[in-house]
Amino acid sequence: MTEQVSRTVADADHGLRLDAFLARQPEVGGRGRARQLVDEGRVRVAGQRVKPSLQLRAGQLVDFELLAEADRDPLAPPGPPPEVRVIYEDGWLVAIDKPAGLAAHPPESRHFSEHTVASWARARYESLPSVEDADRPGIVHRLDRETSGVMVLARTQPALDHLRAQFRARTAAKEYRAIVYGEPRFRSDWIERAIGIDPRHPDRMTVVDEGGREAATFYEVVEQFDGFAHVLCRPRSGRTHQIRVHMTSIGHSLVGDKLYRSRLRQHAALPADAPDPGRHCLHARRLALLHPQTQEEIELESPMPSDIEMLLHWLRANG
Repeated sequence: MTEQVSRTVADADHGLRLDAFLARQPEVGGRGRARQLVDEGRVRVAGQRVKPSLQLRAGQLVDFELLAEADRDPLAPPGPPPEVRVIYEDGWLVAIDKPAGLAAHPPESRHFSEHTVASWARARYESLPSVEDADRPGIVHRLDRETSGVMVLARTQPALDHLRAQFRARTAAKEYRAIVYGEPRFRSDWIERAIGIDPRHPDRMTVVDEGGREAATFYEVVEQFDGFAHVLCRPRSGRTHQIRVHMTSIGHSLVGDKLYRSRLRQHAALPADAPDPGRHCLHARRLALLHPQTQEEIELESPMPSDIEMLLHWLRANG
């Protein structure tokens, strides 16, 4: 099933690139999806196939064809899958060094035309188990899109069940590294505050006094700088955005976090000459868990990524 849509280029859109014009259409919803439509040959301008970089003229007719929602495959975005470094691999599981900018899986809305860890996994392994739906093959746990580091996927159903049980029981030991604004009052401490949906911003989480789900994060200052700190975080629970929310709740937002900012430092910024990672500075450094077959503990580790390491080097020299 397909849907044919036609749009006339308005005067205000004269000179706009085709992919940018398509991205503005409510049926498309983003430039990634727009480029996919063009690459698949589902777009015509004046009846001709064109490139996404075409500059449109006012009055031109743009026709595009949409697949019905049920016919779309969110795990088959255009182009080759991204390069992802494998840390550990056997017949039961695979551990990867997830790069920043790569989402774990498509959102529930399915309107997603970019590669994810899930699409990479399916391209590499073809068939992997999934608990919730076919859009999350092998996914045991998630990292935020802009968070880099160790992520584990299961290759068999028993492995998926065993690994997920460890995360639910909180026996999987997680260690993150973050760069935050400010100088924490304590060298180390526990943050134990429940987390729930922010009633003022439904797309965000926040600490709550009533309701929500209990959450606990241990942090320790690894390095202290003038106005910044490099901290180690060990979350005992695994709530959405937990480290970002908890560190913000004590006045120490993560550098580069555009969603969570403490009231004390909501206008804080990096010095002009500091290297900007361009994303929130959070990295999943280590993960220890029991192998689903041998029951022996395996430790998985990801080195600090170059963007965060460059900022740390600058802070050491200037802070």
